[in-house]
Amino acid sequence: MQSLPTTYFDDVYRANSDPWAFETSPYEKAKYEATVAALPNDRYENAFEIGCSIGVLSALLAQRCEKLLSVDASELPLEAARQRLAPYLNIAVRQMSIPNDFPDGHFDLIVMSEVGYYLVIDDLKRARQLMVDHLDTNGHLLLVHWTPFVHDYPLTGDQVHEHFLEIAGEGKSLTHLLGQRTDKYRMDLFVKR
Repeated sequence: MQSLPTTYFDDVYRANSDPWAFETSPYEKAKYEATVAALPNDRYENAFEIGCSIGVLSALLAQRCEKLLSVDASELPLEAARQRLAPYLNIAVRQMSIPNDFPDGHFDLIVMSEVGYYLVIDDLKRARQLMVDHLDTNGHLLLVHWTPFVHDYPLTGDQVHEHFLEIAGEGKSLTHLLGQRTDKYRMDLFVKR
């Protein structure tokens, strides 16, 4: 099995401009509110959001960030994201497919929401290392993923989070600060020491 290609997401967005109902779903609204509420700092200097889609969560993150880079593997949802985020001069929106594409520089916040399970384990490990390498000391890494099984995804949300927990702990790259689980998703927050 391979990581899901960009064409997979292009097909999804050609069929529906908001395929996961990010704009209208009470579930998504509550999850986004919980995501932002989990952030320990009131403000972040330079943040990176992996998997921004049409930019609904991005707009909430922008209110807490001096600079925010929001990316998605498919260019198709980014037109809607750019329109939604136009009032926020602190946001850059770009097409990038993690881990093959990764921005230069360092971040004090990286958010990966609903993306990790699209990757096969080797690509997830590469992405994980890139995130750790580009995260500032004392920077936060927040993961949020759907946990029910999806037949065409290479991994589950739980598998994604467990791979990050492997490198968390005494003497390791990350310290685990918070773990939350609902009936549909889990959230884990880490800090780089």
